[in-house]
Amino acid sequence: MAKSLSEDLRARVIEAVVRGLSRRAAATRYGVSASSAVRWVAEWRTSGTKRAKPQGGDRRSQRIEAFADVILARVAAEVDMTLTEIAAMLVAEHGASFAPSSVWRFFDRHAVTFKKNGARGRAGARGRRGGTQGVAGGAT
Repeated sequence: MAKSLSEDLRARVIEAVVRGLSRRAAATRYGVSASSAVRWVAEWRTSGTKRAKPQGGDRRSQRIEAFADVILARVAAEVDMTLTEIAAMLVAEHGASFAPSSVWRFFDRHAVTFKKNGARGRAGARGRRGGTQGVAGGAT
């Protein structure tokens, strides 16, 4: 995302409009787009601020965070739920729709991981379970 233009430039464009220049003429004079000049003047007239709004950041995770207790309690009760099942549970019980990726990011923020342990390990190579049994050629 591009960096916002300076507050000084915004102030000059707004001052030019206040002095009687049209928004498009002020935009042309200061080398910015007409739509930017229109937005800056409209924002200044409604809120009185010439500053750019903050860019980036997370603006939507608070939606799923509202269900944190419900999600964490359900996962504690049913350890083997998938992300899709959790998302479906939220829709069915609370009417809140979330993508499985949003559920994953929720668990990532809360440091909840589901790692495989030794009891659920993969199958080993065939015939290799006991280590080295019956190695020939040791003593004669």
